[in-house]
Amino acid sequence: MVLARPEGGCQKDGAGGNSPPEASLAIQVLPKIAGDGEELIRVVDAVIAYIKGSGLTTFVGPFETTVEGSFDRLCEIAREAQLICLREGAESVSTYMKWVYNPRGGVWSIEKKVAKHHLQDAARDGGA
Repeated sequence: MVLARPEGGCQKDGAGGNSPPEASLAIQVLPKIAGDGEELIRVVDAVIAYIKGSGLTTFVGPFETTVEGSFDRLCEIAREAQLICLREGAESVSTYMKWVYNPRGGVWSIEKKVAKHHLQDAARDGGA
């Protein structure tokens, strides 16, 4: 499992520390863009690069990217994802988002949700 994680574990608003995130966002952007599939992938990759560069814990999957942090910061990321698609040449963008939010913190981390499955897969595949 590849997880982009800031120093010190989960963080709220880029502030480091080991407190659990207050929100988790799974986001999938589908830009409407002329050209072949490679052009679409280029635009989606630009959004993924932005999210990974946020300094928050992220997990890139085949259909969506999940990121965790403060609710306000994740709202900013969701907004910027749309704008990146448009700046990169998309005519429009459809976005699918799933949210988990607990203002008191304690949202299960990405790692807690998926690590055991990836460990089982690695064991089954001989540690690869």
